[in-house]
Amino acid sequence: MPRRTKLQRYQDILSLPNVSSLHHYRHGDHAPVRGNWKEVFGNSNPITLELACGKGEYATGLAERFPDRNFLGLDIKGDRIWKGARHALERELGNVHFLRTRIDHIANYFAPGEVEEIWITFPDPFLKKNRRRKRLTHPEFLNRYYSFLQPDGTIHLKTDSDRLFDFTHDVVKIFNLPVRNVIPDIYGSDRIPETLRIQTYYEKKHVNSGKSIKYIAFGLNDSIRDFNRPELDQLT
Repeated sequence: MPRRTKLQRYQDILSLPNVSSLHHYRHGDHAPVRGNWKEVFGNSNPITLELACGKGEYATGLAERFPDRNFLGLDIKGDRIWKGARHALERELGNVHFLRTRIDHIANYFAPGEVEEIWITFPDPFLKKNRRRKRLTHPEFLNRYYSFLQPDGTIHLKTDSDRLFDFTHDVVKIFNLPVRNVIPDIYGSDRIPETLRIQTYYEKKHVNSGKSIKYIAFGLNDSIRDFNRPELDQLT
């Protein structure tokens, strides 16, 4: 079978049953799925959201391990989502769905308390200081997640970037956010949690090149609403 072109993949995802392409919604314009993800999945199981999911390797990997949970991969690039969605269908993973949209508008798609966990795996660290606000663990983004994450929910960051890891750790301290776990070197640990054993394509490349993989898990609280604190200006 000839390989599908990128344009064909974009067209394909419009008809895939496990993809919602809702990128046209803007800030404050609530999408019909907001508060209704249990209808999309056909059950009321807890939802784990993977941000900037790419090919959905983490979402599908978690779905295989935890069939009693629902997993939702979010990305703006339809070509990548196509690969993850096809993989999930081939493996008959009914607890995986994909949402094509921009993370900037993420609050349009989820009602308060609708998501239990968020995974951020190997995002762009935006190393230049003047681009810090684009980091997915910047307080401005955390405030958006706070609008729909359950009160006892958890955000997981897995990265090879020392800069992003340190920045996130500092943000957690500045806002006095509850820390669930911190592992500066996953594969240098004696025990690796099952959820951290999943390796994406990029993680394998980083590990093979000798980079340490870092992990931090934390919760949110009301302090994150004040996301323009002056202390943030000191962070790199």
